[in-house]
Amino acid sequence: MINWIALTTEEQLQELYQSDKVAAIFKHSTTCGISNMAKRSLERMSALSDHDYTIYLLDLLRYRSLSNEIAQRWNVEHQSPQILIIKGKDSIYDASHGDIQFDEIEKYLVAI
Repeated sequence: MINWIALTTEEQLQELYQSDKVAAIFKHSTTCGISNMAKRSLERMSALSDHDYTIYLLDLLRYRSLSNEIAQRWNVEHQSPQILIIKGKDSIYDASHGDIQFDEIEKYLVAI
């Protein structure tokens, strides 16, 4: 199961940037069919797992400036939908659109 945490503030980004823990951010456009499909796929696949996962959820329509800040801080080109696995100042994995596959990111999510 996924525990979605709304990513809504610059302070949250700063905490993630300064942390030494692995974190996941899902950049989601609520009006995009592909983004909705990717989010549902993550939820469906995580429900089949024995683990619970925590993922920060960024609503791109409401918080575009945070998305731009993410792209700049972790040097990852903005995409939507997009998932990033970060550890402090490092982006250790990212995928977008149809490349967002639960089995590919689960190994990072289990560590969170």
